Amino acid sequence: MIKPEIVPKRKLPRYGFHSYNERLNGRIAMIGFIALILTEFFLKHGLLLW
Repeated sequence: MIKPEIVPKRKLPRYGFHSYNERLNGRIAMIGFIALILTEFFLKHGLLLW
């Protein structure tokens, strides 16, 4: 096979599914979940009352 002489450098995407974005989204979700658990613990009931 013929190999190219110049290998182009890929730019990181600015949007979409990217490892940095996924990691940041996961961390924010974990902080939100812990905040919800602590709020329910201190209020002694859930935030959504039926």
